Amino acid sequence: MNQYLDLFLGYLTVEKGLSRNTLEAYSHDVGRYIDYLCTRCGINEPSGITPLQVSGFLALLKSSGLAPPSRARVLSSVRMFHKFLMIEGYAEVNPASLIEAPKTLRLLPEVLSPAEVEALLSAPKTESALDLRDRAMLELLYATGLRVSELVSLKLQNLNLQAGYLMTMGKGNKERVVPMGESARRSLEHYLLSCRAQVDKRSGSEYLFISRLGDRMSRQAFWNLIKKRALEAGIVKNISPHTLRHSFASHLLENGADLRSVQLMLGHADLSSTQIYTHITRERLKRLHAEHHPRG
Repeated sequence: MNQYLDLFLGYLTVEKGLSRNTLEAYSHDVGRYIDYLCTRCGINEPSGITPLQVSGFLALLKSSGLAPPSRARVLSSVRMFHKFLMIEGYAEVNPASLIEAPKTLRLLPEVLSPAEVEALLSAPKTESALDLRDRAMLELLYATGLRVSELVSLKLQNLNLQAGYLMTMGKGNKERVVPMGESARRSLEHYLLSCRAQVDKRSGSEYLFISRLGDRMSRQAFWNLIKKRALEAGIVKNISPHTLRHSFASHLLENGADLRSVQLMLGHADLSSTQIYTHITRERLKRLHAEHHPRG
């Protein structure tokens, strides 16, 4: 069965043009499914798979404690795998097509208040090379709403500081232009002119943000960085790099931006993905009313 996984990943790469992170997710999910089919069910060919095996696999994931949203994602991967097998003629039916996805509650993402954002952005206080770099990264993330993978993948050539925008490659290899604002532009300019050369110990890196070892900054390194800066800022919420992306979108809508413009800046393919932020602003207004209105 592993040969079909290799063919499937090749199909996703060539035909769908999916990103490396998405491919890794499919590889993990379908690889786990194939391992279950081979070791638990003794199945070595697609023709032997029935809805019973798919249901059994999902039941195993549930018993192992995997949350409903994660199980729904795995089922989506399995459905795509079987769809591929049918397209390529390796199977005649999709045994996962009629399996119902686990019920999930769509939780509103955590966002920071403007005051908390200000505290976070002010956490790197010195003029040291690493503080200037961290300040520029945090400012840019909040100013643009980039995904963390997009942030750490930025190259010097992606910036146009004079015009105040950057170009990034999002999901599905779709390029988009995002304005960065004056505050982020100044922080970037200060970082580039004052200290980036000190951080770029190996000289000549094409990436905008460099780790203390002189390598390209990784997603995990930035995750640790934002946790550290949040602690310094006295923020008690459990935040991640995505929290600034959520805050970026929520604050734009709260201040009158239209949904379509926010969708374009976030790089969402579907407007429904952006609409969740309208729920956040409505919930916030309800809380403000309850807290401050005499009859709230």
